[in-house]
Amino acid sequence: MNKNVLKITELTMRFGGVVAVDNLSLDVYEGEIVALIGPNGAGKTTAFNVITGVYTPTEGAIYFNDKCIGFNLGNDSNNKKSMIKFTPDKITKFGIARTFQNIRLFGKLTVFENILIATHMRSKANFLSAIFRLNYKEEAENRKKTMELLEIVGLADLKNEIASSLPYGKQRHLEIARALATGPSLLLLDEPAAGMNPQETNELTEFIRKIKKDFKLTVFMIEHHMNLVMEISDRIYVLDFGKLIASGTPHEIQNDKRVIEAYLGVPNEQ
Repeated sequence: MNKNVLKITELTMRFGGVVAVDNLSLDVYEGEIVALIGPNGAGKTTAFNVITGVYTPTEGAIYFNDKCIGFNLGNDSNNKKSMIKFTPDKITKFGIARTFQNIRLFGKLTVFENILIATHMRSKANFLSAIFRLNYKEEAENRKKTMELLEIVGLADLKNEIASSLPYGKQRHLEIARALATGPSLLLLDEPAAGMNPQETNELTEFIRKIKKDFKLTVFMIEHHMNLVMEISDRIYVLDFGKLIASGTPHEIQNDKRVIEAYLGVPNEQ
C-alpha cells in the first residue's frame, strides 16, 4: 500500500452546542482519488476547513505526510501544549491546496494573472526586493511557470481573458489550475462539479484524471454528483450528521444499506 498522505484521527468540530464533525477518522493514501460524500449539512466542508487551517479542531488530530498540522486534546484548550494549529498559508506551503464550493477567482484579473499570483506562494522575494526589482529573475521564472501550467491544463489560449468572463466550466478549471500553481501534492476539491451541466461534468472528470496524472497528485474531494464520484473515486467516505457511517470502494458504497437510507436513496439494479 502507498504511504499515508492524509490521516485524520478522532476529529471533532463543535460550534457552541452544534457538533458539525463527530469523532471522524479517515486515511487518504498517495496517488488515490478519495471522495467525501453525504447530505447537505453533513460536515464535509467543515472537515475541509479544519484540514486547511481555517478552523482549529475542537478535538482530534490531522497529519499530512506524518506531520501534525492540527491537534487539540480538547480537555485543556488553554494549555498551548495541548493544541497545534497552522494557518492556511502555512498549510498551503506544506503542500495542500484546495478549491471552494463557490468559485473564488480574482474576477477582474486575467487568467494569466490569476495563476501568476498563486506562484508567489513559493517566492522568496520580500517587500524591499520587490520594490527595487531585485527579484526580476524569480519573477521571470514565475511567469514562465505560469505559461507552462496554462499549456498543460489547456487554458493557454485564454490567458488574456478576464476570469469572470469565462464560461462557468472554464472558471472551475481555472480555479483548480490556480491551486496547482502553489505546487501541492494533495489537492482538495470542494464540490468541483457544482452548477455544471452534463457536458461540463464529463469534461471536469477527464480534467481531474489528467491533472492527477500530469502533476502526480493525490486528490480528496467533496462531491454530490454521484456519477462523477462513482466513476473517478478509488475509495469513498460517507458522512451523515457529522458521523462517518460508511467507507469503501464505489461498489461497496452503492450497496451499503446505511448509505442508501441516508443519502443515495435507491440501490443500483444489477
